[in-house]
Amino acid sequence: MRSTERLTARHGGLLVVDMQEKLLAAMPERDALIGQVERLVRGAGLLGVPIWATEQYPKGLGPTVPSLAALIADRPAKLTFHCCAVPRFMDQLRTREIQHVTLAGVEAHVCVAQTALELLDGGFRVQVPADAVGSRRRLDWEFCLRRLEHAGATVSTTEAVLFEWLETADRPEFKEISRMVR
Repeated sequence: MRSTERLTARHGGLLVVDMQEKLLAAMPERDALIGQVERLVRGAGLLGVPIWATEQYPKGLGPTVPSLAALIADRPAKLTFHCCAVPRFMDQLRTREIQHVTLAGVEAHVCVAQTALELLDGGFRVQVPADAVGSRRRLDWEFCLRRLEHAGATVSTTEAVLFEWLETADRPEFKEISRMVR
């Protein structure tokens, strides 16, 4: 896959990382972050993009926020910071012939970054919408995005991801996606 190849819905997947209440409580702009992740999940659902989610040590950090839990039923627990240690996640990427993964969630500089780096090392393209990942501190978020871009990830926005997945205005999902981003 070329670095300039568009990351369309074909051969793509969405991974929502650790959107748990106790983690999100410390995030600035928490509600905006949740809203962007919800848009991605709803858009992926409309366009047939496979969706996965994880929870970091839910016994201590609690479950995924209710609005996202209602949209993503299966959210395996993990103790490693990166999500690639979740066996069924990697198995499904391979069996579904996924070539690129869009990552959303928290914390950007810990679990999201380590997952992105593992996926890049595994030969996947990675896309990170900057407005759909968060860290407690802006400096961590900013340097995480710089590091990931330098490592080969595509840093984008939620709206850009949705329209890149969509590809064309003549799809029946266009009106719904357009409504989502307004």
